[in-house]
Amino acid sequence: MVHKYSTQNYNKETMARVVGSSLPISTKFSVEICHFIRNKKLTQAKKMLQCVVDRTRAVPFKIFNKDLSHKTKIGPGRFPKNAALKIIELLESAESNAQFKGLNTSDLTITHICAHLASRPWRYGRQRRRKSKRTHIEIIVEEKKSKEDKKQKEDKKQKEEKKNDRKKTG
Repeated sequence: MVHKYSTQNYNKETMARVVGSSLPISTKFSVEICHFIRNKKLTQAKKMLQCVVDRTRAVPFKIFNKDLSHKTKIGPGRFPKNAALKIIELLESAESNAQFKGLNTSDLTITHICAHLASRPWRYGRQRRRKSKRTHIEIIVEEKKSKEDKKQKEDKKQKEEKKNDRKKTG
């Protein structure tokens, strides 16, 4: 089955992507986690989510924050453990997809991550009208060089040019 992504900005040479379909996690929690780790480095995002699982760092809730308790330094927040574990699995899958494509995994940045409501099938039993949780999550990671790496490369080029100039004049 071919998945239609919600973004059209995809460069096959520098990006890798992954989709989690019908994951048994809360869509509201997934949306908040997506806001939490968007535009972060992949390694940093995995560490942040592992802290959420360990209950040392809370996810700030910006949209679905009605009747939520205040957490230190972030405002309303929670520790969505199950959703964080599933998203960590997806991030590892995206990292392995990027590695298979030959991208440098230390320079990966999450450029696109979003959660969508999936179909919610009926659960059976006495309470027939209950529906189960289902969420689609799509992640696109891109290999981006940091500013420090760019400066180091420019410095190396300048040094090589100076050496070449000295050799030509000398």
